[in-house]
Amino acid sequence: MKIAVLSPIAWRTPPLTYGPWEQVASNLTEGLLEKNIDVTLFATGNSITQGKLAYVSQTGYAENPDNDPKVWECLHISHLMEQADDFDLIHNHFDFLPLSYSRLIRPPMLTTIHGFSSQRIIPVYKKYNASTHYVSISNSDRHPDLDYLQTVYNGINASEFTFRPEPEDYLLFFGRIHPDKGTYEAIQIAKKSGRKLIISGLIQDQAYFDERVLPFLNDEDIVFVGNSGPVDRDRLMGGACALLHPISFREPFGLSVAEAMFCGTPVIAFNLGSMPELILDGKTGFLVDTIEEAVTAVNALPSIERKNCRDWANATFSKEKMTDQYLQVYEQLVTT
Repeated sequence: MKIAVLSPIAWRTPPLTYGPWEQVASNLTEGLLEKNIDVTLFATGNSITQGKLAYVSQTGYAENPDNDPKVWECLHISHLMEQADDFDLIHNHFDFLPLSYSRLIRPPMLTTIHGFSSQRIIPVYKKYNASTHYVSISNSDRHPDLDYLQTVYNGINASEFTFRPEPEDYLLFFGRIHPDKGTYEAIQIAKKSGRKLIISGLIQDQAYFDERVLPFLNDEDIVFVGNSGPVDRDRLMGGACALLHPISFREPFGLSVAEAMFCGTPVIAFNLGSMPELILDGKTGFLVDTIEEAVTAVNALPSIERKNCRDWANATFSKEKMTDQYLQVYEQLVTT
């Protein structure tokens, strides 16, 4: 079976820091290679893989301001589609744009829908609903007008995360600095619970950062450490007594939630979107609805066994489980 994995090109695959879709595409590619599947990764030229790499853009457009995103997306997608007959299946991690090729090529196209950036893109998914194939990354993120073959949770490379049975005395916010992710709410939770908070992430909304985050920053109890790469991510997540995830939107998955649990770190999250699927309430963290409930959950952290977090993550969100599930889908599509 010859598989083409189409990754986004905003960032390198895997990303140096931020880039969740690129990270999942990388984890899956390497997982398939470990199963001796013939895989070609279509990504940026500076991407890293043990398999074959195909590219037109050396770097991601988010890393190079000279690259026009639409131009390089067009070149990137067409580079794969013009050689589509060389593959048995195309696995699209690039959102809706590649769907427009799906009726023009021979092999089946499987699209992992990593979430809907806007309801305005739904018409594209609906147009190709009957002629292509979709996988959701959580049951909560399924659109009622679309058909799905399966839900496959994002898989994490467990070897990149160190289990820490004894944490340090700080809370962690790890994710985009954006109102959706609740950085401000995390600060309020930390302040009200009397705990130190470390904030790490990509500043995606500069005005929000300047108005709602920056005024609270200092070198003592509210500390911003920038956008962290894999080594610092493992250290920060493993050392935290809890990850705070006070989101204000229906998050499709949330890689940082699963990654924290691989370190044994429980997660306190607002009960929206996929959070009830990712977190076992009272066993691997707490699902809450308000800042006050989150403060209560912080005080209840000693009741969580950190080994339960690691065991749950290994059983549910491993790279190996994700790979096996996708292989089952591939075999279904290639043999029909």
